Amino acid sequence: MPLIEIHMLEGRTDEQKKALLESVTRAVRESIGAPMETIRVWIQEFSPPEYMAAGVWYGDKKK
Repeated sequence: MPLIEIHMLEGRTDEQKKALLESVTRAVRESIGAPMETIRVWIQEFSPPEYMAAGVWYGDKKK
C-alpha cells in the first residue's frame, strides 16, 4: 500500500489541494502499477512561522 505524505505551507485553496492529491494518486498508479484502492495520499500543512528555507524564516514573509 503506497502512503504519500505531502508537506507544504498553508494557503492553497481546496480546489488546488484536490488537484494535487488527484495528480499524485494518478502518478503513483501509473508509475508503479499500484491498484487505485490501495493508494493513500494526504497533505500536512504548516504555517509560515514554522518553516525556514535557505536561511529565510517564512514568518518574516508577508502573505
